Order: sequence, then structure tokens, then C-alpha cells
Amino acid sequence: MAHRPEPCLFTIFDGHRHLASGTLPTVALAGKHAAAEGAPGPILIFDNGTGRSIDVDTRGTDEQVRERLSRAPGACAPIAQEESGEEPAAAGEGAAPRGRGRPKLGVIAREVTLLPRHWEWLGSQPGGSSVALRKLVEEARRNHARRDEKRAAHERAYHFMSAMAGNLRDFEEATRALFADDASRFATLAADWPADIRSHAEWLAFGDTAQTNTPAAAGPRS
Repeated sequence: MAHRPEPCLFTIFDGHRHLASGTLPTVALAGKHAAAEGAPGPILIFDNGTGRSIDVDTRGTDEQVRERLSRAPGACAPIAQEESGEEPAAAGEGAAPRGRGRPKLGVIAREVTLLPRHWEWLGSQPGGSSVALRKLVEEARRNHARRDEKRAAHERAYHFMSAMAGNLRDFEEATRALFADDASRFATLAADWPADIRSHAEWLAFGDTAQTNTPAAAGPRS
């Protein structure tokens, strides 16, 4: 099974040291307390779903921070309706009744530019152009799912590495190994990196085969 870090989980570092992993309020409060205790820093929070660092407002009491970040956009986004394929729930009493015809599927109209022969072929398919295009996209998603997930894993690891390991030894060669999906060579090149940075980069890039931590741990442990 391909490695898929939880998009609702985050990881925080104090310099090269891993502080905590978990929900956004959890890691933000860990960083707030570390800063209050004189952590040397820099203290950076990373979104495990993208590998990018994010800015977080930790002003106020712990309870205020927890409440504010629990409601923050992206803290734990639900599955999009267009991904689930389910019809949106009724908006409540006052919602306009649905008439006869095909059910709404949450489709979005956007411009598509094709050659005449492409339109001719699409128009000849059962259900017409729109149905044929949706089927083609779904088939491509199924056929290339593992490749796409690997690419996403490599990209999120690269974002994290660029922020945390850009000045470390063999960074460029390790990046080449990353995008070649060569976990063994990557581990060799990153062997001299600080342990927590190496561990988290490996987990983002290659998943649980690269280390003993599970996805639920959302990264390396100190």
C-alpha cells in the first residue's frame, strides 16, 4: 500500500530536534511551550500532507490557541464532495425541491480545449462528451494512482528537506535519490544528517518501509 501521511497531522521542529507530531493545536502548543522555556529554535511547523512549513498564531492562553486552531481552515478538512461522489445534503427546510431529471453530482463546468477529431470521438461515445471525459479521467486516476502518490510523497519530502536540510551534506545527491525513488541510496546519503530530520524526510518520502514509525505517529519520535 502506498504511503499517505494524514493531511490533518502536523510536525514541529526546534532547530534540528523533533518536538511533537499530531493535530495543529497539539503541535502549536508544543512550540509555544518550548519557546517559553527558551528553546533555541528556529521553531517550525510542517504540514505532513504537503511537507511545507506554515505560520501559526500562538498568542493568548492555551485554551484560546486550542479553540482558534481547531477552527482554522485546513486544520482537518473534510473529504470534498466531488471526491466522494456523493450528492450534497439538503440545505435545510427552505431548500428548493429537486425536479425531475438526472441527479446533481457536484460537477463543475470549465473550459476544455481539444482538436476537432477529439470532440468528434467524444461526441460519438455513449452519454456524450461530458460522460466520456469523466470516465477517461477516472480510469487514468485508477491506472496511475500509485505513480501519482509516489510523486506527491517525493514532493512533500522535498519541501521539508529544502527547509531543513538544504545546507546539509549531500543534499543535492539525496534529492536526486529521492526523485529516483531510491530509498536505500537516500538513506546512505542522509546518514550524517541530524537523526530527526533524516527520519522525518524518509517517512514523508518512502513511508513505513523507511523506518519503524507508523503513519499514526506522523513522523519521527525524539
